[in-house]
Amino acid sequence: MARDSLYSNKVRSFLTMLGVVIGVSAVILLVSIGEGARRYIRKELGELGSNILAVVPGKTSMEGGMHTGTSAVRKLTYDDAVLIEKRSHNIAHAVPVVLGTSVIKHGGKSRDTYVVGVTEPYFDIRNLRIAVGRALEPSDIDGSRRVCVLGRTVKREILGDKNPLGAKVTLADAKYRVVGVMEPKGVALGFDMDDVVFIPVTSARELFDTDWLFNITVKVKSSETVEAAKTDIRELLIKRHAGKEDFTILSQDEMLKAMSKILNIMTGVLAGIAAISLFVGGIGIMNIMLVSVRERTREIGIRKALGAKNKDILMQFLTEAVMLSLIGGILGIALGAGLSLAIRYFVSFLPTHLALWSVAVAFLFSVAVGVFFGVYPARKASKYDPIIALRYE
Repeated sequence: MARDSLYSNKVRSFLTMLGVVIGVSAVILLVSIGEGARRYIRKELGELGSNILAVVPGKTSMEGGMHTGTSAVRKLTYDDAVLIEKRSHNIAHAVPVVLGTSVIKHGGKSRDTYVVGVTEPYFDIRNLRIAVGRALEPSDIDGSRRVCVLGRTVKREILGDKNPLGAKVTLADAKYRVVGVMEPKGVALGFDMDDVVFIPVTSARELFDTDWLFNITVKVKSSETVEAAKTDIRELLIKRHAGKEDFTILSQDEMLKAMSKILNIMTGVLAGIAAISLFVGGIGIMNIMLVSVRERTREIGIRKALGAKNKDILMQFLTEAVMLSLIGGILGIALGAGLSLAIRYFVSFLPTHLALWSVAVAFLFSVAVGVFFGVYPARKASKYDPIIALRYE
């Protein structure tokens, strides 16, 4: 009977359940975006290398998932990195990193690019592979040689189809010889690893006229010694920096936890906003059911006159309300899952992952909405006096 009643008012039934459809699909879609972003960040951190620590200048904290900091009393230097690598037996490599931007020129072509000064272990630490030529060598760093390794994008736009090895490019009016080209790496955490030029850190200090480092990238020997390595670094640098802890040691786990916390908050807020439309849909169900009860008052009177009890009338109208939310929930799941999959395949910059728990929660919530907002109209219908109902015009 509930099915026939809904089918006899197809347009009204569809418009009534539309709020539930939108609410369920929005919850599923937004949760899938949040879950996709979390998995993307975890994957990107993994691809940047394992057992990695980053020592950055300035004392910062990740309290509440937020990155806060104070200005550094003393900057990190090349000698700090050398000290860390030599004095800690838990550390495989400590790479000083100088980061800047410069215009790269060759044969009338030019473009802005990132210039990263590093030592030779950096390529292995960050899982960077060389497609043509070679990476930086210890002699390049020791001799402050003006050599460079180009990212794929820089090579394509500056050198085109020319043989890159031995080519001379200009960085800030200084000539550098190309010794290698990287394999395509893509974007990692918002940074295009193909749009970069790697040079020896000693040359970078001269190029940018600075002794300060962007960070010190540390490769720990094993995951079991990460905490011991952090302790070693902290003790060594505090002693070297006159007893001041004016630096921060960040691990991948800490960065992942902080980002996950932010994503959880964002996903929760967005899912909560989407859930509001479920309540709006529930109010729509209640409103239409009240109209339906009024329209079918004489029907209620006839049923009760023939022996229907209050609970029979209650279940009749409650079943209609639940069917509205149930069908709306199923349609919403189909729409939300379909959009999530479509975004994954057609919108490459927005990762999504369909979480089955979000489908279950959204579906159960839609049924609960039907029960909650259907009880009042159904209860009102069940309380009708049959004599008054039969006389209703």
